[in-house]
Amino acid sequence: MPTALVTGSAGFIGYHQCQRLLDAGWQVTGLDALTDYYDVTLKERRHAMLSQNPGFQPVIARLEDAEGLSELIAKLKPDAVVHLAAQAGVRFSIDSPRSYVDSNLIGTFNLLEAVRATPVKHCLIASTSSVYGANTKMPYGETDKVDTQMSFYAATKKATEAMAHSYAHLYDIPVTMFRFFTVYGPWGRPDMAHFKFTRAILNGDPIEVYNHGKMRRDFTYIDDLTDSLSRLIDAVPERPDSPDDIVDGDSLSAVAPFRIVNIGNSQTVELMDFIAAIEAAVGIEAVKVFRDMQPGDVPATWADTTLLKRLTGATPTTPVTEGVAKFVAWYRDYYQA
Repeated sequence: MPTALVTGSAGFIGYHQCQRLLDAGWQVTGLDALTDYYDVTLKERRHAMLSQNPGFQPVIARLEDAEGLSELIAKLKPDAVVHLAAQAGVRFSIDSPRSYVDSNLIGTFNLLEAVRATPVKHCLIASTSSVYGANTKMPYGETDKVDTQMSFYAATKKATEAMAHSYAHLYDIPVTMFRFFTVYGPWGRPDMAHFKFTRAILNGDPIEVYNHGKMRRDFTYIDDLTDSLSRLIDAVPERPDSPDDIVDGDSLSAVAPFRIVNIGNSQTVELMDFIAAIEAAVGIEAVKVFRDMQPGDVPATWADTTLLKRLTGATPTTPVTEGVAKFVAWYRDYYQA
């Protein structure tokens, strides 16, 4: 039976990824610090549901505890590590950058050190579409140059990509970095747009629409994301014998078993259309307050998923109207709204 360590297991994506692996017959250890960045009760409920499966073992700990993390991985000897734990949020990083250093940089460094001491078959590490920053060429491709991050959150994620590459090169650790594109769905984070919009509309409060609604996002439904991640576990990168062995469009490193992969819906949706989908699912028209663009934000995102399709044979396909309807149904049930 395959075994996995999933960090950030009480988080939105981590919870769903653990559930996906458990359903596929994996033994899963979930590590989470249960920080109070948002409602801890939500995180505790996710872990409680996962713990109903005998194949799941929760561990409450911080990635910053280097010794404890190393001991845990040495004890588990997992086949795969899926590293999702991080301090998330573009806007929060403007006011509280140090928490991003602690969680994203130091935490990821400690994880890399732990898997250097106890090798795993595949280490998959979360990055973000935010690393594309001020790039204007779309759709975003994994081989594009990414040197213009617009937020400190994005900068820490770009740094973790560089850190992981060096470890893959020096210590032959197979690493796949996956760049998420605006993930949404049931059990989402309360600071995310779909969550805030739904809550405000149901409460009769106005919603703030930034850049006067002139924004586009590559919205990715959570089930599509976890399906892609699960498929990527088997797509273990191998150090090429020669740069000539790398297929055109592949982000595989010429000097390491290291690859970057986009996970997105491969299409852009206007923000106003996304809001309209929420309004339709809720059955109430939102009162909209239009604002200027916020610092650190970008007007559009769009993933090129050609590499994901080549590696896994599948790409996300859930339409926004369907995914939003499922989220709203969950929200109303969970909050009795």
